[in-house]
Amino acid sequence: MSNVELIERLYRAVREKDYESFRSVCAPDIAWIQNEGFPNGKSHRGVEAVLTDVFEALGGEWSTWRFAVEEYLDASRSVIVLGRYEGVHRTTGRSFTSAAAHVYDIEDGKVRRFRQFTDTKVIWDAMGQAAARAFQNERD
Repeated sequence: MSNVELIERLYRAVREKDYESFRSVCAPDIAWIQNEGFPNGKSHRGVEAVLTDVFEALGGEWSTWRFAVEEYLDASRSVIVLGRYEGVHRTTGRSFTSAAAHVYDIEDGKVRRFRQFTDTKVIWDAMGQAAARAFQNERD
């Protein structure tokens, strides 16, 4: 399986909430690094932390949330994915679109590290001030 195929499989697993497949493509101690300023954004270590603290957490705040892939770039031991986040906030009903890039570092056929780059302001704007304050207070 090529590195791009591995990342395609990862996105399919996330989209379908097939977390066993997600576990199978990731190193158990994966480093998952989100943008500073991203809602609940921080570094997570380990597959279980990613599933709980990233994927499940987003589902609670957003009625819809997705990453739409536009292009895969094979960079030898890394795969860069260009696309956009799209979502509708559960409380405000506001939608957003934010261009984004994901960088996956691959070692021994497993994803070892994920890095996220996106415009977080449009996401916070969709959350609205009251929702953003409540979200931050829950996390503090």
